[in-house]
Amino acid sequence: MRKSLHHSFENGILAILTQILVVIYIVLYTIETVPDFSAHSGLFFRLDNIFLSIFTIEYAMRIWSAPKRRRYLFSFYGIVDLVSILPSLFTLGLINFQGIRIARLMRLFKIFKNKSVNASVQRLQAAFLQIRSELLVFIFIVIILLYFSAVGIYTFEHAAQPDKFSSIPQALWWALTTFTTVGYGDMYPITVGGRLFTSLVLLIGLALVAIPTGLIASSLSTISAKERENIK
Repeated sequence: MRKSLHHSFENGILAILTQILVVIYIVLYTIETVPDFSAHSGLFFRLDNIFLSIFTIEYAMRIWSAPKRRRYLFSFYGIVDLVSILPSLFTLGLINFQGIRIARLMRLFKIFKNKSVNASVQRLQAAFLQIRSELLVFIFIVIILLYFSAVGIYTFEHAAQPDKFSSIPQALWWALTTFTTVGYGDMYPITVGGRLFTSLVLLIGLALVAIPTGLIASSLSTISAKERENIK
C-alpha cells in the first residue's frame, strides 16, 4: 500500500489532485486581497484552514509512504512541503503576518512536482550548467558596463542634478534601471550629453538581452536533440 501511495503522489491521481488544489489555493489567495471581497474574510479564513488541513495530511502521508523518509524530509520538495504548512500550524490560522502569508505561497512550488514540468525544469537546469562559463563571462562584462554607465552619467549629470546624481554609487541605480530598459523615471538626464549617453546605454542594454537568450536557446536545443537520440 505504501508503494502504491507513493507512486500516486509522484505520478498518479494524487499528484494531479495536489496540483489542482494548489492552483485553487493560489486563486483564492489572490482573490482574498481584492478590497471588494474584504467582507468575506471569514469565509477565506475557513477555506485557508481547510487547505492547511489537507496539505498537512498530505505531508504526513508523503512521509509515511516515502521509501526513504530521511531523503524525502531533507529534499527540496520535502522542505517546501514543511515550510508551506509549518507557520500556519504554529499560529493555527489565527495570525496573519505577511511573513506567514509568503511562507504559505511555498505551496506554489508543488506544481513543479508535475512530471512534465519537472522534466522541463531539469532540462533548463542542464542548459544553465552547460553554458555556466559563458554566463559568468557575460555577467562580468555586464558589471563592467554598469560601472562604466554609472561613471558616464555621473560625469554628464552631476553638475546639472547634484541631488539625484550626487555620486557614482547613486548613479548605479540609474545604470541598472536603464540597462534593463525599465526606466522608473526617478532619475533621468536633462543635459544633451547625458541624453546622448543614455541613448547609447539603452542600445547596448537591448543588444545584451539577446546574448543570454541565444546561449540558453542553443543549449536547450542541443539537450533536446541528445534526448531524442537517446530515445531512438
